[in-house]
Amino acid sequence: MSTIPATQLTTAPQDTRRTLIEVRDLKVEFNIRGGVVKAVDGLTLDIKCGQTVGIIGESGCGKSVTARAILRMVPKPGKITGGQILYYRVPRQKKLAGSNEVEVIELTKLDPDGEVIRQIRGGEIAMIFQEPMSSLTPVYTAGTHIHEAVSLHRLLPLKTVGDQMVERITQYRKVTREEAREIAVQMLRRVGIPKPEQRVDSYPHQLSGGQRQRVMIAIALSTEPDMLIADEPTTALDVSIEAQILDIMRELQQTANMAIMFITHNLGVIASMADEIVVMYMGKQVERAKVVDLFYNPKHPYTKALLQSVPKLGPKTGQRLASIEGMVPDPLHLPTGCVFHPRCPAFIAGKCDRHVPNWVQVGDNHWVRCLLYEE
Repeated sequence: MSTIPATQLTTAPQDTRRTLIEVRDLKVEFNIRGGVVKAVDGLTLDIKCGQTVGIIGESGCGKSVTARAILRMVPKPGKITGGQILYYRVPRQKKLAGSNEVEVIELTKLDPDGEVIRQIRGGEIAMIFQEPMSSLTPVYTAGTHIHEAVSLHRLLPLKTVGDQMVERITQYRKVTREEAREIAVQMLRRVGIPKPEQRVDSYPHQLSGGQRQRVMIAIALSTEPDMLIADEPTTALDVSIEAQILDIMRELQQTANMAIMFITHNLGVIASMADEIVVMYMGKQVERAKVVDLFYNPKHPYTKALLQSVPKLGPKTGQRLASIEGMVPDPLHLPTGCVFHPRCPAFIAGKCDRHVPNWVQVGDNHWVRCLLYEE
């Protein structure tokens, strides 16, 4: 696809299953004292409206960096060194007015501190961060956090005298303080926090770890985003609350056609939530497939090893839990050829340690990066 300047907007027909985010050959690097770390190396994926794309892989494989790159929040000394991230956007004003036009914005060309990305970040594309204690401001209450997000990004149509909606909406207003507090209480109730009318005035240190995580989820969902990036959103939650949060996400997908990028280590959760799964290893995308194909017909040896390491219910077999042999390589000194070859059970000497595998299609919407499938 040709490069689109960040300031140039084009239009296309709106569709409920249209592409929302298009990532093409994304590269993110960290230039540190010891050398250059390729945190994301050539990632390509599409996320459609109403679709959930799961991203799985071991810690340090580039999942969270990918999410931060979409929001232009890559921490220094990291920077995007290549590729494109296209956002097919319907601005809030146009959406409320019933517009069917889509603007295409290249996020990789936007100023990370500019007005355009600040409108998108948190409002149209929201993110649930992995560490709630470091993401919440200790001097702000739970309600203040939600109030700030709602005040910045939520718009309500302006009504005429007598509370009659104008026939064609052309004017909008910000949410009032009273409305923002009411929304905050409602969101805290939806994510399962007891006594939300009181907890809305609680500070982060007065909440448990699970409650802080639920506040983070409430902040992200309160703006009714077009896309939600969920980075380990249910890690600190018990099973019952986890199921409740996942139900809320599914409900928003159905009612608001929200797209979700779901990052997790929990393969059980990803199996129940995702439509499509991307497997990453050392910054590279090694396999991408529909959820059924990936779980029942995995191709890459790394994907197979991940699935085999999941504990299974049933009669005791007396066998040890399967594990992936070896250690994750040093990101500053990656092995030659396929980066997984030192740990791969299907390793072919003289081939896997010399040649970098290409991105090969092995089925309908099923792609893999492995020399075993190259002709």
